[in-house]
Amino acid sequence: MGEEEDDFFGKTSGTGYSRMYINSSATRPDIDAILDSIFFSLNILTIDGADLDEPKYFSIHKLTEPILDTLYYNFDELSYEASPFSSGEIVFGEATDSLASFQVEEPFAEEIFSKMKTGVEFNDLFSFRDYFPGIALKAREGDNASIGVGVGSSTGLKIYYHYEGDTTSTLYNITTASSRSFNGVKSDRSGTPTSIVTETKTAYDVGPLVGIKSNLGMVIKLDTSPFDAFLDTLSGVTFNQVLLELGEIEPRAETELVPANISIYFTDSSNEILTTSTGTPLTVQADGYPQVIVGENGDETPNTSYPAALLYDSEARDYSELITSHVNALFRGNLTRKDWLLYNSDSKKSLSQLIVNNNKIKVKVIYSRSR
Repeated sequence: MGEEEDDFFGKTSGTGYSRMYINSSATRPDIDAILDSIFFSLNILTIDGADLDEPKYFSIHKLTEPILDTLYYNFDELSYEASPFSSGEIVFGEATDSLASFQVEEPFAEEIFSKMKTGVEFNDLFSFRDYFPGIALKAREGDNASIGVGVGSSTGLKIYYHYEGDTTSTLYNITTASSRSFNGVKSDRSGTPTSIVTETKTAYDVGPLVGIKSNLGMVIKLDTSPFDAFLDTLSGVTFNQVLLELGEIEPRAETELVPANISIYFTDSSNEILTTSTGTPLTVQADGYPQVIVGENGDETPNTSYPAALLYDSEARDYSELITSHVNALFRGNLTRKDWLLYNSDSKKSLSQLIVNNNKIKVKVIYSRSR
């Protein structure tokens, strides 16, 4: 979740939503318990942004509607209280992960501690979620930073209390373990090359620059028809090496994430990921592995066991992957050529992105002729 803005993708706002979890068999504070403090802890797994030596603000809000047992998409959103019950600023510096804790607001602390001691809201998980449907985690507009937060036992409320005469505090946890969660993402692309992108499963010509944006479903479609014209001119050749290269990509700060690797899915005019009859995605297979499987009756079907991936080289600022075996299969007629969708393999866990000039997406071929 976070707030990011650039000249190509525009303004992207991500909000994290999650239920909260209590262990109904855990010991609750008695009526005479004394509250020490309540913090909200965030288990931050990834940090992405510019100017990370400047403070970045995050806020946690109580949902005003429940997260249902249904499928949520990244364009979905839920209502939440306007004022956060906990918030704070973090200076990340050079950190790549962090465990942050924010003090909760006093009225919220008093309310929830009172219900913990005597309220029916903590009798069981269902009663608790009726009272506390969950949280919305937000960033501050203009901070140009986002974080990946791990839901689980390390993200949630930590309530410390004691009794008269105690020398140490007792801890009660309300966590995001065993809790449904999703990301809601809003995209304002006004005034950018991608502003023309309005429909799903539609290919758009956005000019000389193309890109991938995680959590937006923004991917690159490659027209592979030049393979047909090229391969038709050849006979009696052996492909020694075929390399797919993407980049170098447009500059980004070292602290701004790019996709670690990119999957190469098959597609056609539908602009959907093509699949087998059992629903397995069809992809370019890793070099050196069979690109097709031969059935008992001799029929050849695309292999799906060894998906290839374009890997990022941080020094060269580009992606590459050998596709020699794939091109050999095309040349021999074992595979039918398909267009490709370049898709961030980790697309749901961050707002990472890449932008590249389309003339820097190339296939380099080394082949030899038989004598």
